[in-house]
Parts: sequence; structure tokens; C-alpha cells
Amino acid sequence: MIKIPKIVWLSLSLAFSIFYSCLGLQQAFSSEYVVQDDARQHVFWMMRFVDPALFPNDFIADYFQSVAPLAYKTIYQLAAAIGINPLFFNKILPLFIGLITTFYCFAFSLEILPLPGTAFISSLVLNQNLWMKDDLVSATPRAFSYVFILAFLYYLSRRSLVPVLIAIALIGLIYPHCIFLACGLLIILLFQKKEKGLYLSQNPQDYRFCFLGLGVAFLVMLPYVLSHSVFDPIITVAQAKQLPEFLLGGRTEFFSQRLDEYFIYGKRSGMFPMYPFIPLTLVSGVFLPLLLKFPSRFSLVKRIQPNIILLPQLLFVSLSMFFIAHAFIFRLHLPNRYTAYSFRIIIALSTGITLSLILDALLNWIAKKTTSFWRIQQVIAISFIGLIVGAILFYPNTMKRFPITLYVEGHEPKLYEFFKQQPKDILIASLAEDTNSNLPSFTQRSIFVGREYSIPYHWGYYSKFRQRAIALIQTQYSSSLEEVKKFIQNHHIDFFLLDKNAFTPKYLADNSWLQQFQPYAKEAQQKLERGNIPILANFIKDCSVFETKDRVILAAKCISRATSKRMSEN
Repeated sequence: MIKIPKIVWLSLSLAFSIFYSCLGLQQAFSSEYVVQDDARQHVFWMMRFVDPALFPNDFIADYFQSVAPLAYKTIYQLAAAIGINPLFFNKILPLFIGLITTFYCFAFSLEILPLPGTAFISSLVLNQNLWMKDDLVSATPRAFSYVFILAFLYYLSRRSLVPVLIAIALIGLIYPHCIFLACGLLIILLFQKKEKGLYLSQNPQDYRFCFLGLGVAFLVMLPYVLSHSVFDPIITVAQAKQLPEFLLGGRTEFFSQRLDEYFIYGKRSGMFPMYPFIPLTLVSGVFLPLLLKFPSRFSLVKRIQPNIILLPQLLFVSLSMFFIAHAFIFRLHLPNRYTAYSFRIIIALSTGITLSLILDALLNWIAKKTTSFWRIQQVIAISFIGLIVGAILFYPNTMKRFPITLYVEGHEPKLYEFFKQQPKDILIASLAEDTNSNLPSFTQRSIFVGREYSIPYHWGYYSKFRQRAIALIQTQYSSSLEEVKKFIQNHHIDFFLLDKNAFTPKYLADNSWLQQFQPYAKEAQQKLERGNIPILANFIKDCSVFETKDRVILAAKCISRATSKRMSEN
């Protein structure tokens, strides 16, 4: 490898992280109304830190606030305390998470193979992978998983007790799923492999790390175990299998009839994360075990440190937790959460080492003038080196979309401004799929239901949410004046937000989210097909308070007064 100071390699690694983050920031601030997809769930309610009067008695906001890990909430709350809007903070936070992740990836790579060039490759391909998925850019709890897994691995490799304990505590307070991975690695410390099998460690330090680490994990996780929420219990497998939401095409598809999809590449149930080998240079990491068997051809193998054992150990623990999570489906949340983040780390580090071994072997091949074909040999080797370096540095340029941020842009600014001018305690009822999920973030006003918030893992929450969705479908397509009036009164609705084509059969037929609520969506569709006109359609002219090209807002009070009047006339 070329002799370049370590600080230069680290600076280059951080520079690429900043560059990719800036590409993401361009999308984040491309217009006034832009929000990251998952931030619509996990961050919108944090506007309460700015104004406690927002989202009063909001069932949806209360739920997402209740499931937010303590340290995660605290980070945003501290930012709000110094005047940084949570939704703005959500956009800039990935820059800092990315930098810290890059630093620890670089540092841990050096603990495996003490070559700064290798650490640069590992951190670069990890950054590229992270920006081809929306984990990091979401700045939600899972965005921190890479930081703390890498920090834990780094400090464990250096046998730094206090930082290891701090890393465990932060893992549990921000993304508790990963604490099981840390605990598994600590337990493995107690076992040593010898020729005749496994034996208990004779090193007192291993026991100190293990028991103190497990103790910290126990203390951090105890509040989760003892706490009781009004949104409990966790949904059971039997309940989930009865819901279209968990079946093929559902909002949170989990169960699949094909075993390969269910266990291998299912979005929530499969062991492999989405895009595990993008950039394609990551594929080379799979061949690391093979290259390690040929130290005579790949001389850098001799410089690899014993800490490399942490990679297969992390793989083993991740797979173990994956199958344990399947055995206790939903009790430990989703099985994919125990492999998705650790696999990306493992493959990035393996890729950095693999490509370093290959590049070094090619350089050594160039230096050998042992044959008459040395010039040809030199050209071939340099070509391969150029190809590898080019692929490492410029792969994102071959992508149609990079980075992939899943930022959502709102296209109804006048509509958002209308709702922002209304009182803070209003409640909006809408089935407009692409609008209702944006309203809490863009207007800081409460909605009755919304597709983005239909998360079915806590039955105490989702059973009520599902009842709300069904009630709104029945009301919006009801022909009964009394039924609409009762819905408004019972749920204190202030506005109905309607798509202008909402009263066509195609509107319901094409809406995959509404089709999950059967037989109610089908019954509403059949009414429309028979020519029945929902009562709300009769109030569009008289009770409309605002409209855009595609949508109209009806005042619920107007509907209630008109309903009462018509009923008295009858």
C-alpha cells in the first residue's frame, strides 16, 4: 500500500462522509415542505418540545412518543432547548451521525488490519451502502445503530472497559435491539477455542467485561421490562395472521408463503438487509475467508490481528438473535433488526480487508520481474488496480439515484398554510393517503388516522387505530345524515379533507391501504358502483372552507348544523 499518513486517510474518509451528507442535504432543503419518510412517524410529535400546546390529546402522537427510546428523545429535546426545530434538526443530524460512524469504522478497521488505506476503503464502502438506504438519513433510532455497534466493537477490541460499558448503555437507551448483540459478544468472551474444543477462559479480564457489561445491559433494559403502557400488549402471531396488514401486499407485510422469502430476503422477516451488496464492491467481502487461506499469495494476511475474530462472532450472534426473534415473533420486535445493521458492518469491513489483500498482491506482482512477460503482467495488474480503485471511488456515479433519502415533498403548500392558521387543537379526518400522513409534520395539527401511522405491533394502539380507520371509511361513504353527525360528535372532528375523486369506485379500488380494512372498503366501493351518493358529497358546495385543484376541506360544524336542520325539516 502507498505510504500516506493515517490522518490523511482519516480526513479523506470523513470528507466522503460529509460529501454524501451534503448530497442528502440538497434534497432535504430543496423546498419548504420536505420531510424524511420515517421522520413523519418518529419526529413530528417532537414539535411538542417547541410548543407543548401542539397535538393535545393526540392518540397518534402519544403513541409514537411512548415508544421513542429515552436517549433518542433526549437528543432532540436538548436541540429544541437551544432553539433548533426538531424537523430541521432531523435533516442535519445525519451529517453528524455519519461522521461519528465513519470515525469508528475507520478506527475499528485499524484494530483488525493496521493499514489506514484499508480503513479508508472500509469506511468509504460503508458510507456508500448507508446512503443507498434510508437508515442513516432518517435520523431515527436505527440510524444510531451503526455508531454504537462500531463503537462497542472498537472499545471491546482494545479492552477498554469503561467505554465498553458506556457504549452498552447508549445502545440500550437509543436502539435496544442491538444490546442483545453486545451481550452475545460479551458472553462469547468467556469461551476460548482450542484444538480439542471450547474451554472456559482463564483470563479474569474476560469475566470482568462480561459480567459488568451484562449488568449494565440488565439495568438499562429493566425499565423496558417493568414499564406498562396503555398501548400494550404486543400483538400476537395469531392476531397478526388474521390481519391483511401482515400478509402479502400489506402495510407491514411479514408473513410469506415462500420459505426463502420469509427467512432470507423478506423486508422484515428475512436475515439479509435490503441492498446488502450495493455498492457491488461489497461482494468482494464474501471472499475474505477464502483469501485468508492463502497467506503465501496474499502477504498482508500475516498482518491481520486476532481482533478479526469479532467479525465471525458478530455474525454468529446476529444469526442466533435472528432465529430467537423468529421463535418469539414480535416479542423481540422484527427478526431483521438483528442482522440488517450488523451484516452491513461485517461486509464493509470484510470488503476493506479483501480489496486491500488483492491490491497489495497486485502491487507485489508488478514488482516481480521474474518472467519475460513482465511488461504485459504490469499492464494487466495496473488495469485491475485502476478498475478496483475506480469502482471503490466512483460507484455511486453509476446509480440513477444517489443518495437514496426517501425525503417526501409536500405539493399542497396552500393547504398546509390553511391548517396552520387554524387553532392548535383541531382534528382533521381524511383518507387522502398522500396528504393525511404529511399533515402532522407540515402543519403541526392532529389527524384522525393516516397510512404512515398504521403501525400494528402494539395491539392496544392498533386495535383502536383500526377501529378509527373503519369508522372513517363508513362515515365518508355513508348515506346516513345521523351517522355522519354522530361520528363528528363522538370524535370531535373539526374538518374533513377529501380528495375530489374520493367518491368514485376506482378511488377505493386503487387504494391498497384502504383495501386492508375489509369488508368495509369493499362495501363502500359496492355502494358507489350501485350509484349511491355519500352524504358528504352533498355538503361540498355549502360547507367547503378551502379547496385546491385535487382536494377540498369541509367544516364539520357546518355539516352538523346542516344535518340538524335537514333532520328537523324531515
